[in-house]
Amino acid sequence: MKFKLQHTDINSNARAGILTTDHGEIKTPIFMPVGTLGSVKGVPNKELKDDINAEIILGNTYHLYLRPGTEIINKVGGLHQFINWDKPILTDSGGYQVYSLSPTRKITEEGVKFKSHIDGSNLFLTPESAIDIQRNIGADIIMAFDECTPYPCDKKYAKSSMLLTHRWLKRCKDYFEKTNPVYDYNQSLFPIVQGSTYTDLRKESAKYITDLDMEGNAIGGLSVGEPAEEMYAMTDVVCEILPKEKPRYLMGVGTPANILECIALGIDMFDCVMPTRNGRNGMLFTANGIMNLKNKKWERDFSPIDESSNSYLSREHSKAYLRHLFMSKERLAGQIASIHNLSFYLWLVREARIQIESGSFTTWKEKMVKQVSTRL
Repeated sequence: MKFKLQHTDINSNARAGILTTDHGEIKTPIFMPVGTLGSVKGVPNKELKDDINAEIILGNTYHLYLRPGTEIINKVGGLHQFINWDKPILTDSGGYQVYSLSPTRKITEEGVKFKSHIDGSNLFLTPESAIDIQRNIGADIIMAFDECTPYPCDKKYAKSSMLLTHRWLKRCKDYFEKTNPVYDYNQSLFPIVQGSTYTDLRKESAKYITDLDMEGNAIGGLSVGEPAEEMYAMTDVVCEILPKEKPRYLMGVGTPANILECIALGIDMFDCVMPTRNGRNGMLFTANGIMNLKNKKWERDFSPIDESSNSYLSREHSKAYLRHLFMSKERLAGQIASIHNLSFYLWLVREARIQIESGSFTTWKEKMVKQVSTRL
């Protein structure tokens, strides 16, 4: 993997670059649609490629390990082959499930014991097994196994968890370096900065990870309920320490406004389920603000869903029609809304890149944050 930093905004830390993997180039800043089980929920690959024009998608180690299982993925030649996706893929190691499945897991020094959310069977993930699973899944970028702490989090626990994440990271790195890719292309391992919302812990974790000199770096444990200002503060602290010549990935973030603010702080890569999850529930994101298509005000609005959208579906269908689909509980409603939202998110980061290159990012960002946060 290679990362070339091409432009830096003169009034902020926003950056534009190109990240190159064996499955293609990714222009940053970038948003990665979440395909937890190897599919972006409700969105066919053709739409991802042709309409949304996604450059990279995300899968999840824990979920793919349970279904369909690494044996099936390995048999067909990796996740790219299994889902017919010839562009880059990133996999989350399962560390987020340490947080989200807290009622059914037990953390030890060796790893984490889970009970499957599907059938209650026992599953034990370790740093080494997380690497093995991701080797077999075959993502271009894979994540170190970590613990994502909740918010709020006691500082003593946050520090203990951070140090455990560092020890797990050392095991992940050692195991990654002594194993080879399963398929005929390279993989890159990203470590994850933790430390909850404590500045000194975030600095300590960022310095530890910087010293490991890996190909890229991620920031985890944010967007878990903390106020947006705390998220920005922690992101800013970490970006001041992480090397500028390496890509920076902020995990699980976020709203359009969150993304714009964090691009300004120096983040290159984002992922979030919000475009598809909120879309399935009738919430649409646009450059002019947020629409709840279930509201009665759209019942007789026969104008296009979003005339400025890159998505042909948003230009061809009216707000009234999409509202009708939602009120009739037609599955097509969630699909159209999801495709629209993902198209908007990809437009947003691409437009941010254009503004960074032209030197007008900060002025544009301040205007856009207000617009995209408006309720229509």
